[in-house]
Order: sequence, then C-alpha cells, then structure tokens
Amino acid sequence: MAAWAAGVSLAVLVAVLSAAAQDAPPLPSPTPIPIERTPPADLPNEPPPVAPDFKAPPRPLPTTNRVGVDVGNQVPLTLDNAIRLALENNNAIAISRNDVEIAEFNLKRAEGVYDPEIFSEGSYERATTPVASLIGGAVNGSVTNTRYFGSGGVQGFTRRFGGSYVARFDSTRSTTSNTNAFLNPNYPALLTFQYTQPLLRNRSTDNNRRQIEIAKKNLSLSDSQFRAQAIEVISRLEQAYWNLAFALRNLQVQIDAVKQARSQLESNERLVSRGVLAPIEVVAATAQVTSLEQNVFAAQEEVTRNENILKTLIAPDRNSSVWSQALTPVSPVSYEAPRIGLDVAIAEALKNRPEIAQLETSAEINRIDRAFFENQTKPQIDLVGSYSSQGLAGAETARAIDPTTGLSRVPANLVGNYLTSLGNLLAQDYPTFRVGVTITLPWGNTAAKADLGRTLVEERRIGNVRALTEQAIEAEVRNALQALRSAEARLASASVNRSAAEQLYESEQRQFQSGTTTFYRVLERQNELIASQGRELQAQTDLNRAISEFQRATGTTLSANNVSVTDGRNLLLRSRDREFTFNARPLLPITSTTKE
Repeated sequence: MAAWAAGVSLAVLVAVLSAAAQDAPPLPSPTPIPIERTPPADLPNEPPPVAPDFKAPPRPLPTTNRVGVDVGNQVPLTLDNAIRLALENNNAIAISRNDVEIAEFNLKRAEGVYDPEIFSEGSYERATTPVASLIGGAVNGSVTNTRYFGSGGVQGFTRRFGGSYVARFDSTRSTTSNTNAFLNPNYPALLTFQYTQPLLRNRSTDNNRRQIEIAKKNLSLSDSQFRAQAIEVISRLEQAYWNLAFALRNLQVQIDAVKQARSQLESNERLVSRGVLAPIEVVAATAQVTSLEQNVFAAQEEVTRNENILKTLIAPDRNSSVWSQALTPVSPVSYEAPRIGLDVAIAEALKNRPEIAQLETSAEINRIDRAFFENQTKPQIDLVGSYSSQGLAGAETARAIDPTTGLSRVPANLVGNYLTSLGNLLAQDYPTFRVGVTITLPWGNTAAKADLGRTLVEERRIGNVRALTEQAIEAEVRNALQALRSAEARLASASVNRSAAEQLYESEQRQFQSGTTTFYRVLERQNELIASQGRELQAQTDLNRAISEFQRATGTTLSANNVSVTDGRNLLLRSRDREFTFNARPLLPITSTTKE
C-alpha cells in the first residue's frame, strides 16, 4: 500500500512539472561574446636536421675511480684541522702577511728621513789667471793657484718642530805664484754650524712627519686587511668543508638508491619468471636503475669539485700530497644555531667587521692630510742661525818680512802647518755669528688650497662610504639571521618529510608484493624518498653554512674558531690542549706549544 501511494505521488509531481514547463515563457537565446585573439607570432624557419638518426652506440661504463685521487687513501679531516692547515698554507693569507711586511718596511723607510746624512767632497784645482798689474803679483803676466780642497759634514732633520741642521768642515791646502802672498803654502780651515727653524709653515707638521704618520696608519690598515683576509679564508673554508660533507652524503644516498633499485629489478625478474608480472615491469625497473646510476656519477663529480675547492684552500701549492688524497669530513653536523637578537647582532657586526676599522683608518689618514695642507696654506717664515769658526796657517814667504825692520808682518799664530791652522780654528779666535729670517710668500698659494679642499671633500666621501657600508652590513646581518631561522625550520620539516617518505616507500613495497598496487607507484615512492633524503642533507648543510655566514656577517669568525691576530700579522689558533702560532717569517715551520 505504501509503495502504491509513493507511485501516485511521483506521477502527480511529474504532471505538475510538465504543466509548469509548458506555461513558462521561453528562455532568451544567449548573446555571442566576441573573443579577441592575438595573432600568433611568426616562428623562425625550421633548422636543417642534424644527425636525425643519431643513436648512441652501447658502450661499457667508464671506471668509477676518481680522477687523480686514491680513494683507498682516505684522510679523516676535522674542521679545526682544516682551519689550521688553511692558516698555515693558504696563499691568500700569505699574500696578506707579505702586505703587512711591506707596510712595516714602508714605515721604516719613512722614519729613515731622520737618519743623519754624512757627506764629503774632495777636489784638486789648478787655475791660471791673467794679471796685468804689478799689484796683482803676477809672474810673466799671470798668477797660478793650486788648491787641494776637502770638505765633510753631517746634515739632517729634527723630529720636533720641523727644523733642519748642517754641520760642515772645510779645509784647503793652497799654493800660489802670487809674489805678494805672505803665506805660501797656506792652510785655511772653516767649521760651520747652521740650524733652520720654521716658525709658521712646517712647524707643527711637515711632509716628513706626515709621511711617517700615514705609514703608521697604512700599517694599521694592512693589519685590518690581513684580519679581513683571514676571516674570508676561514669562512670560505667552512663553506667548502660542509659542501664536501653534503656531497659525500649525497653520493651515499644515490648509491643506496641504486642498490634498492637493483634489488627491486631482481624481484621483478623473479615475479615475471613465475608469470605474476608482465615483462614490461622488468623494463621499467631497468630504466629506473640506469636513471639512478646517472645520479651516482653526477654526485661523484660534485664530490670531486667540492673536494678540490677545499684542497685549494688548505694546500700550499699544486705539488702538495693532499691533491692525491681523498678527504673525509668527520666533524659532526651542528644542529644548534646561535641564539642572538637582531640589535645585538648588528652591534657586534659594527664593532667587529674589518671594513669599519678600515674606513676609520682611512678617515684618520685624511685628517693627517688635512692638518698638513692647512699648515701649507700659511706663509713660509724660517728663523736661520749659523756660527762658524775659521783657522789659517802657512809658511812665510820672503814678502812677509818687513825690509825696514826685518820682522815678519804675519802674526806668529798664523805661521805653521796644517795642524797650526786646526789649532786656530778650535781656539775660535775668528768666529762669525749670523741670525736672520727667511720669508717666502707664494702668490695665491693655489696648490695648497686645492689640496686642502680635496681633503675636505674626501672627508665627506669617507662619511658617505661608511654610511653605505653600515647599511650593507645591516642588510647582511638581517639576511644571515633570517637564513639561520629558515635553515632550522627547513631541517625540522625535511626530517619529518624524510621519515614519512621512508614509511610510504616501505608500505608501497609491501602492497606491491601482495599485488594491490603497481610498480609505477613503487617507483614514485622511491623517487620521493630519494628526493626527501637529499632535501634533508641539503637542509643540514644549509644550517652549517648559515652559521658560518652569520659569523662572517657579525665579524666573529675568528673568535668563534678560537683564532686571534697578534702583532698585526701573526695568527694564533687555540685548540683544546695546544696553541699553534703562524707567523709571517717565510720558510719557517709552525711553532706549537703545549699548555701546562
């Protein structure tokens, strides 16, 4: 009865809907909408076929040996030992050491301007002069003078107040044919002291002192550049070390994947032989094996490339034995990133980065130049003082005797030889004093004013460069800190993803063995597992690289690795129980001391 009532109700409903459809107005026809199409672009002519029937002939696989590396000679290498080798052998650090040494010698050269300069001169002269008068003492109308001249002394600059000094001694043995001469030969001698003291220009500073101060700053700049080079090398070494660790782990993952694929191929062959699987599944498994084998060889190439980068940083030259060794990183992967706030990290970077120290040194050098060129705009006023003492002696001539009295007209102290002349000089009976002022006023002094203007502009330029550098440092610190956080998150996610991929692959294998899934799904799960394992390894490596980059960005690479710079060019590496000192003296072995 209930079924009959339901059938009647359904018939009534259909009748009502049919009547309503007949009474309803017709639906309007749709309005066509024009479609605007961009005309297709013209394609170039098809190129001529190049080897259209090419097929690579079957050939045996090449040897799996690595080029130039004995894989049987595995060398375990910790990160600390790699850093020690780099500090000892890296040529970039050695070049920076050389630059520091050059700066030290430049400073010594600049200070050498205050070394006293000893000079001497000796000459022989014979001069015949025509004389046309009796008073001139001529013999046959000429006078011949013969002179042996010797001179010597010392001169130099004083370190304070820009003064200069000269001490000079002159002596001569002179003979003459002049008939009026009272002494022949005679021995004149002269001792002179002179000191020049600038009063305005070159008093507070001069070019000698300026060059010394600049050389000191350049030495400080070289020290900072040496520190920057050490940071750069250690940072690059850490990156290369972890890249090699990733490449080796990735190679192992790819080899394991090939082993799994080969095992699956053998299983498929057994199932095909029993008639459970279609033969095409063996072809699919074979294609998977060969595809994964290609990944193995690509991973092996990456191992060699990253290992060579690391060897370049730790080997002293191309003949080092390390080139034939297989390096194996053994330092554990760090999972803990530095916990530091952004403001603290930026403050550390601005305090530790060598670029800031270098700009400060450049600003100090410019201030030295500015003080010097300001001084050069002043007039040159020098106080000059001198003192001299003369001596003279010689043999009397007949002309020296007064014919009237028969006595010598030459004082007794002037009669004698060369030693008598020196005695007269030391007795200071014939002194000469001189004090004067020398004034020099360059018209316009354009050169000094232009140099001063250039230093003022250079001061503003250094300020702008520093602002730009600080901005770049802040951006680097922000990026490095964000990279740390992202690397931590990616590692946590990648670990979970890898674990899930392992479970899915194992489940898919079980289902395939029971016949509830296809081999295509097994291949998908295997590829997903390989990719997830690679992402986890990459995430681990990225975290270590991010830590290294953060240390470089904040300028703490040296302290984080227990390395310090001493004397501007010596590197001190502290390990757990030893200290290694790497100095700038060439061809000397590393000195190591064991702590008590």
